[in-house]
Amino acid sequence: MKYPLLDQIKQTGDVKKLAAQDLPALCADIRQFLIESVSATGGHLSSNLGVVELTVALHRVLTLPRDKILFDVGHQCYTHKLLTGRRAGFSELRQKDGLSGFPNPKESICDTFVAGHGSTALSTAIGVARAKKIKGEPGKVVAIIGDGAFTGGMVYEGMNNVSMLNNLIVVLNDNKMSISKNVGQMANYLTKLRTDPKYFHAKAQMENMLEGIPVVGSGVVKALQGGKQLIRRGIYHSTMFEEMGFQYIGPVDGHDVLELTRLFANLQEQFAPVFLHVVTQKGKGLKPAEENPGEFHSVSAFDLNHLTNPEVSPSDSFSTCFGTELSRLADKETRLCAITAAMKYGTGLNFFKKDHPERFFDVGMAEEHAVTFAAGLASQGLLPVVAIYSTFFQRAYDQMIHDVNLMHLNVLFAVDRAGLVPGDGETHQGIYDPGYFSQIGIPTYSPANYAELRFWLDKLIREPRGPRAIRYARGKESPALAALECTGNTFDFIHTTPGARIVLVSYGAESEEILAAADLLAQQGIAVDCCKLVQIYPLPDGLCDRLQSYDTILFAEEAVLTGAIGQQLSFAMQSIGWHGKMIVHAVDNTHLLHANVPQLRRDQALDAAALVRSVQQAGKAVQV
Repeated sequence: MKYPLLDQIKQTGDVKKLAAQDLPALCADIRQFLIESVSATGGHLSSNLGVVELTVALHRVLTLPRDKILFDVGHQCYTHKLLTGRRAGFSELRQKDGLSGFPNPKESICDTFVAGHGSTALSTAIGVARAKKIKGEPGKVVAIIGDGAFTGGMVYEGMNNVSMLNNLIVVLNDNKMSISKNVGQMANYLTKLRTDPKYFHAKAQMENMLEGIPVVGSGVVKALQGGKQLIRRGIYHSTMFEEMGFQYIGPVDGHDVLELTRLFANLQEQFAPVFLHVVTQKGKGLKPAEENPGEFHSVSAFDLNHLTNPEVSPSDSFSTCFGTELSRLADKETRLCAITAAMKYGTGLNFFKKDHPERFFDVGMAEEHAVTFAAGLASQGLLPVVAIYSTFFQRAYDQMIHDVNLMHLNVLFAVDRAGLVPGDGETHQGIYDPGYFSQIGIPTYSPANYAELRFWLDKLIREPRGPRAIRYARGKESPALAALECTGNTFDFIHTTPGARIVLVSYGAESEEILAAADLLAQQGIAVDCCKLVQIYPLPDGLCDRLQSYDTILFAEEAVLTGAIGQQLSFAMQSIGWHGKMIVHAVDNTHLLHANVPQLRRDQALDAAALVRSVQQAGKAVQV
């Protein structure tokens, strides 16, 4: 498909060469390109369709990389990548050696900061803007923050520290609020008036003149400012942003690229940090995404001609299995509550909300609040289940320790996207939770198939004994693991060979690799057994006694090496006097890729072939 205007964008700054009247057509090209491209590769769609005009206007006015753009969350950066000469990379978006789905300074000098988690961009932008001041460097710093990020407390911590940074512009990308006709017209008029450079000069000169009048000058300024705030309360219903030190502008139409360009051009001269309120439509340009933006937030490849069933939580996935089972359990257990942090669809809790809306809580992008809120519910005898992705649970580490664990409250942490995660790369890997849950002392379970997930979810809800966690992979169960029986045991030997002196141990989705490795080793005449854990912390009773009869133990896990389960098992085996050879395969988090899971496992030496090589090398070492 041809894109006449987009074809003219080859590198950073090319958007400045277009005629102003061509900008709406460029936006149309970009929007159509994103729909076609993401439908082929998968990726974040709704959020990117909503910020096309906003991003084009910024690139039209700013000079990158001197000026800095920070995205919160970074998955709305696709237009930015197109305008900085990376269009060719979209054919391999979020694939190994391809274009990242998030900003990444290693990929382009125009990407200021890695941004995979929300509510962080303002704090980062304040740091970058302050650094420019300290170093005497020119240039603007623009943070684009979605309204969802304002459900996270870190935004307000940042807003409290803007302290007269007149090189900082914060853009609120508001894709939920609507503006009534009358207020909108008044706001548009005042916006044009208040963003005119003449207004800034007049305002500054008037305040300087009045403050210079002895005795009464400063009082007059305060009186005028107070009157202005009263007027703004009547128009905007809030002066929060100005009271925190910003010059507030808006709301403005986020899809009027010419007006946005004019605004940003006028804001090149500013006397205070600016807060620009922009109203956009998430999913704009693709009707199903406009109607259901949450369902098109992050998608796999899809057919543009068949959009009746958009995918977020696939019909067959651990997330869906969890969500439907939890809803079923809530039919009988009236104390059961479900909490998530802006991930209703992704965690499968849309089923729970439909069946039990009075006990479902989406707290927004506020993981810390989610955990402490659950602690409050549990303290009053309810049974809260907090379902969040592994990568986002780490944001609530302090709350897990202080608000849940100290009082031993009955909170169940449902850890979605546990282990290696495809596509999103280093910002979204679920590789830390085995370490941090065990470090705190929270019992943790890692079912490998749907049957085990249902069994242990039911058991952990029926038998609450303080905080506990259940973790499961993204996507579907593997056929090899689906074939395994759910015994209800905390660990099982899922493959045995008479006379085996080597045992391969794992848990969760990685268990399929030890089974595949056992088959490969058998073809070479090497006998091994395979042990799969469900309870990963504390190590199951009787596990070490069973393992001490082997000469070699190979432990493989989709978690970081330091502090995770492999190291804990090594220490436990040493503690009982075992003197065999211990091999641990775990994740090296210093070079995480955006790739699919098989590629990630190969890269991290967690695939069957790598496990086989370790066993072979261990055998040679023994022979020597």
